[in-house]
Amino acid sequence: MKCEQIAELLPDYLEGSLAPDQLRDVEAHLEQCADCSEEVALWKKLSLLPVEQPSTASRVRFEAMLQAYQAGRSNQPAGNPEWKKRASTASVFHWLRSPLGAAAWSAALLAIGIFTGLRLAGPKPPSPDMAAIQSELTNMKQLVVLSMLQQQSASARLEGVTWSTRDQHLDPQVLSALLHTLRYDPSVDVRLAALDALSRHSAQPQVRSSVVNALQEQQSPLVQVALIDQLVEWHDREAKPHLEKLRQSPDLNPTVRQRADWAIGKLN
Repeated sequence: MKCEQIAELLPDYLEGSLAPDQLRDVEAHLEQCADCSEEVALWKKLSLLPVEQPSTASRVRFEAMLQAYQAGRSNQPAGNPEWKKRASTASVFHWLRSPLGAAAWSAALLAIGIFTGLRLAGPKPPSPDMAAIQSELTNMKQLVVLSMLQQQSASARLEGVTWSTRDQHLDPQVLSALLHTLRYDPSVDVRLAALDALSRHSAQPQVRSSVVNALQEQQSPLVQVALIDQLVEWHDREAKPHLEKLRQSPDLNPTVRQRADWAIGKLN
């Protein structure tokens, strides 16, 4: 099945209401399609977020506005049907201009946009509503990454680093979190994963300078060697003084010192 066909089944798949044959088709597609499986994983994570409930005061204001609107309609004078039609239209228009009406209309637009995106996916240029939804999804992804990087579980932080590689352009907060992870995360595996994620954004000077500075802070030979190799791959000549300083450390691992010598030769 194509991605467009799978997109039509995803809402029912996430609700667990697909027929057995459709369920098999969707699961088979998700095993082969990284884009669709990423979308499903995102929605599953977002479903774990707490649902905000309206406050009592908001509900009271809603009921009051609804009663006022209904009372205004019931008090219209009998007579000319054309006048009734104009009055009804004006009443609805004014209600839509109220804060509650504006919020309801915005929610309706969002629902229409999501429905359109799922049902009519194709080569047509994205509408403003779809662009707004895409932006909101990007923000949600970033929130998921930031949240996972703060978890106590190393596997959760590792997954957060992996999620950060899904976007070509890193949000400044995500970039800062990855740099902090590279320098201070207690797990060697997470630090190595953070270095791999940051290596995709070497065009940003902040990334290269942070990798160089991390050399002196690392105690793990594995991470030190990985940092040295990354600097050589970038052919960063400004890293030579830092490598010289590193190799002069009296308690440096012999393998790391040998790798630093090799890197200095490569950068000459």
